[in-house]
Amino acid sequence: MNRLFGKAKPKTPGPTITDCIAGVDTRAEGIEQKIAKLDAELRKYKDQMAKMREGPSKNMVKAKAMRVLKQKKQYENQVESLRNQSFNMEQANFAAQSLKDTQATVAAMKDGMTQMKKEFKHINIDQIEDIQDDMADMLEQADEVQEAMGRSYNMPEIDDDELAAELDALGDEIALDDDASYLDDVVKAPAIPDREPGADSVRNKDGILVDEFGLPQIPTSVKTS
Repeated sequence: MNRLFGKAKPKTPGPTITDCIAGVDTRAEGIEQKIAKLDAELRKYKDQMAKMREGPSKNMVKAKAMRVLKQKKQYENQVESLRNQSFNMEQANFAAQSLKDTQATVAAMKDGMTQMKKEFKHINIDQIEDIQDDMADMLEQADEVQEAMGRSYNMPEIDDDELAAELDALGDEIALDDDASYLDDVVKAPAIPDREPGADSVRNKDGILVDEFGLPQIPTSVKTS
């Protein structure tokens, strides 16, 4: 059969919507360039008419200007039509791309859910709860061990009232230690003698007779005749 009718040629893929948009934009840009040339020609005819008097020559230039202006209007209509086509195709392309993106998102979500279901099959909630209970028991046992390790041995039982009385007594001892009234006796001690020991009529600074040791002398009784 291939020898008689020949082998069918493979079909080439048609242009994409992006290719169509690019082609339409290119055509519109080409027409806009023609419009720019017509604008330059119209300015030239306008300058000529401004310098000419009314008459056949001016009317001929005016007719050329009208013909150029008519072409310009036709080109402008074509450009507007092409731009509208390009815009519509861009909107359709945007919608199509949005649908593709949505499909890709949905597919990714499905894959994610499938993967999550597979992973959840390997997870046993009861085992997790048992692990949590075992961990709580272990922590409680650890606290009991710490409490046991810190236990005191051979400690006599002490009454709280006795402890309070001892605390009060300790406060009194501290108060006595802070008392400096015993220094008053030192202040009141006899003054240092101003003469050497053994000398007659040694007096201290207060004028009191003292012995060789600095102690006040005991007055002797007066003999009567």
